[in-house]
Amino acid sequence: MPRINNKTNMRIAHSPLAKIYRNYPVITFALLMLSACNPQADKLSEREARINARESELVTLFAELVEQRKSLEKHPSDKLPGTQENSDADKRNACSCDAGSAGAPKQGASAKTDTKTILGGLESVYLDPPGLEFSARIDTGAQTSSLNALDIVEFERDGKPFVKFSMLHPETKEKIELTRRLRRYVRVKELGNRESQRRPVVRMRVVLADLDEQINFTLENRSRFKHQVLIGRNLLQDLAIVDVSKKYTTVKTDNPGTAGKK
Repeated sequence: MPRINNKTNMRIAHSPLAKIYRNYPVITFALLMLSACNPQADKLSEREARINARESELVTLFAELVEQRKSLEKHPSDKLPGTQENSDADKRNACSCDAGSAGAPKQGASAKTDTKTILGGLESVYLDPPGLEFSARIDTGAQTSSLNALDIVEFERDGKPFVKFSMLHPETKEKIELTRRLRRYVRVKELGNRESQRRPVVRMRVVLADLDEQINFTLENRSRFKHQVLIGRNLLQDLAIVDVSKKYTTVKTDNPGTAGKK
């Protein structure tokens, strides 16, 4: 085997290939670091692309807003699309305000809101029969209206049920005898009384403000109450609104018409 002298060994040690072998670990580490940085660089590039896209969208939106502003400045009276409902609402509110600016209803005249009459907690009502005006309590908690009826007597006429009773004249307090057709009975349980009472029901004409109706009245002894007439929901419902802070807002009528039918 041939022997290699020292000069040959030195030439091999300083050759480029030997240098590569000696620096191989460093080169390998550098390559690994570069490969590890590539995913992060990709993420940064992707984020930069999203930011650029968002900036482009904002620029476009800003340009549209500027155009709309210029359009409004040129035509301030124009309505944007979709504001028709608001315009209609404004008109309705304006009408309501105009109606309200006319002032509160004067004493002796009933007010109206959306075709409903506004009544106070106490009102003067005209009953036919007897063709007189009485002070009445307006009570939305009562289903059926009622009258102060004294000396109630039930009888038949021509095979039909009738009832005779008396009311007190609103001024002289004298008894006024009335006879009406008996329509039906209702059972009413008074406060503190366990047993319900059977009461007759008659039909009479009542005129209250601009309301002129034939309604049912329950007959009962209301002597313990200050007012002989109570008006309930069978007249008020869908026709009137009650403001308990007011009293006697309606026009008094001595004779609003001919007598009603039995």
